Amino acid sequence: MNIIQDLFGKSPFGPLVEHTKKVHECVEMLKPLMEALVNEDYEEIHRIQDKISRLEYEADNIKHEVRQHLPRRYFMPVERVELERFISCQDKIADKVEDFAVILTLRKTKLNPAVMDKFFDFIEQIFQVTGTLLGAAVELKNLAEVSFSGAEARHVLDILHGLNEEEWKADRMARSLSKDVYALEKQLAPITIIFYEKMILTLSAIANEAENAGDMLRTMIVK
Repeated sequence: MNIIQDLFGKSPFGPLVEHTKKVHECVEMLKPLMEALVNEDYEEIHRIQDKISRLEYEADNIKHEVRQHLPRRYFMPVERVELERFISCQDKIADKVEDFAVILTLRKTKLNPAVMDKFFDFIEQIFQVTGTLLGAAVELKNLAEVSFSGAEARHVLDILHGLNEEEWKADRMARSLSKDVYALEKQLAPITIIFYEKMILTLSAIANEAENAGDMLRTMIVK
């Protein structure tokens, strides 16, 4: 048995699924972060930022483990480089979540009531985007078993089609939220406007990276 494992290597798809789940744990911290901001609980923001940092570190550990043991001789149904790119895209999702948390620690900013609901709706949409990616990525082990083809592959492609649609919705919400923010320029200090816009751009980047990861998964299937 050891000779066989040495010859063919160990499948990386199980650990890849675990990496996806850990990245999504990071995304789940966005709503508590915004709730702390609304409550002006800046100590809680720092505590959540620390938790996100730990989760991102755990995701990095899984990523390094996957890369270290990504078999060169294992007969995989996809190219090694494609898996590397998929991991990188997912890694950037966790990085952007941590970036957002760090941004909120830089300044004791109050969230204007006029944009409060839209910020929460936007975060909910981002969670929808990353949740759709998670729904597709958890099928990696099953996809590998059927060589990324057949009914299982078609099912995942359907999920990924939904991912693109959800990211498109997130883009529209980001633009609408930015317009609302700049409509407040007579009421808010310029630095606050800039800060809000930085929040929006960083949140948008999370959805964009999730779409990129989905595109990499689609490439593995249709190639």
